[in-house]
Amino acid sequence: MNRYDEVLVALRRIIRATDLHSRQLSKIAGLTAPQLLILQLLRQHTELTVGEVAQRVSLSQATVTTIIDRLEKRGFVKRERGSADKRKVYVYLTPEADAVLLNAPKPLQESFVQQYQDLHDWEQTMILSSLERVAYMMDAQHIDASPVLDVGALDRIDRDA
Repeated sequence: MNRYDEVLVALRRIIRATDLHSRQLSKIAGLTAPQLLILQLLRQHTELTVGEVAQRVSLSQATVTTIIDRLEKRGFVKRERGSADKRKVYVYLTPEADAVLLNAPKPLQESFVQQYQDLHDWEQTMILSSLERVAYMMDAQHIDASPVLDVGALDRIDRDA
């Protein structure tokens, strides 16, 4: 096998692993990776606005609003106006979300981050540099992306919802 074929196989494995994890998450918890990430963030920080959530998960406010709309329809979050400043709307978890989070698998990026942080600095730099080069070679350097390992649109409609 040529080296470029080996690189393409490795990329395909990464894409496939992401796809399989996304399907497992959907099957077990009925959530997408971005939905899970937002619910976990709301569990850690009890009072956040949509804008603050968007900033912390590195997604646009419009995307996060769509995701939160879907989570609200499923009864996992609720919105409430601030008591001190009525212009601010805060997002809170519901008890239903707590129950789903108990059984949800860890996001794929969580285990990746742990293993990546265990590497030496030079290894981390080498991986980052190589992946940035691959993104450039695939003409993907201008594509907006967040640090969420998932396939498909981040604000897609759940098939089961």
